[in-house]
Amino acid sequence: MVEIEEFGNCVIEKSLRRSEPPVLVFHYTLTKFPNYSMPLSLIFCGTPTFAVPALERLAAAGHRIHLVVTQPDRPKGRGLELIASPVKQSAQRLNLAITQPERIKTNEEFRAQLAALKPDAIIVVGYGRIIPQWMLDLPPLGNINLHASLLPKYRGAAPMQWAIANGETVTGNTTMRINAGLDTGDILLQRELAIKPDDTGETLAPPLANMGADLLVETLAGLQAGTIHPSKQDDAQATLAPILKKEDGLIDFSRSATEIYNRLRGFQPWPGAFTKFRGKNLQVLAAHPVIEKIAPAELKVVGDRIFAGCAQDTSLEFIEIQLEGKKRSSAKDFLHGYRPKEREKLGF
Repeated sequence: MVEIEEFGNCVIEKSLRRSEPPVLVFHYTLTKFPNYSMPLSLIFCGTPTFAVPALERLAAAGHRIHLVVTQPDRPKGRGLELIASPVKQSAQRLNLAITQPERIKTNEEFRAQLAALKPDAIIVVGYGRIIPQWMLDLPPLGNINLHASLLPKYRGAAPMQWAIANGETVTGNTTMRINAGLDTGDILLQRELAIKPDDTGETLAPPLANMGADLLVETLAGLQAGTIHPSKQDDAQATLAPILKKEDGLIDFSRSATEIYNRLRGFQPWPGAFTKFRGKNLQVLAAHPVIEKIAPAELKVVGDRIFAGCAQDTSLEFIEIQLEGKKRSSAKDFLHGYRPKEREKLGF
């Protein structure tokens, strides 16, 4: 981290570390730039697609990203080919140094590597590992996390998905300074984003990631300028967003149609929403909640439309579905192919 002093047409960067000499940087067109901030030395820890805009925006802002830390390549697909994480692929395009440790807490080689880089801050966006205390203590500005919720709501691994699943109409991003707890660190900045009625986990992720990337750049500038005042989270308002499991996608017809629809939206692309039809898995890919009194889990056919009964005198109209081992199909094609009986039950 540096202090800035201006003298005419030049700037002197003074490192806050006494062992580092000041650096003279010429700016021949600079006269007065009160919001000027010098590039920071950063380490970036991230893995998923959501983290890519943050990495690229920080690089575009001129920050010095000395190292990108991401998860090891994982086997994927039928051939189990090793696939690099989205963040690794982005870092390669940016010609950034990359490391992919299997473990970090007790990895002395990794610890020495990070310490030698003397980062001003460590940026963490969906890395997928718990950050050990030695990493938290390393940089002067701390470990800065971009979290896809308005903390303290939705602490955990799947905040965006659970926000949609619970029927929220507003979500957002939080930048915070990581501490030893689960998303309990001091809040730096927050910004809201509306959730559209038809948003899914897939459609909401890109705008949320892009907004979060800008918020990270703004956060670092504010920390340098001293204009950000960290605030404690109100633990009494905290809610959890645990990692998604396959069983979260199992449709419970004792819920209302709106509740099931919200979970279907939130849990895209995985685990989705599914039930059983004649002993086979039935994925519900698109549906709409309606007011129609049908016994829970029973089917009702009206012309080329098919409805499944839910709680509270509601039902779910199936728009697109996919039976195990078959291609996805419209409700109309499903009806013609399988001819479900009136009041036939799902879940068996």
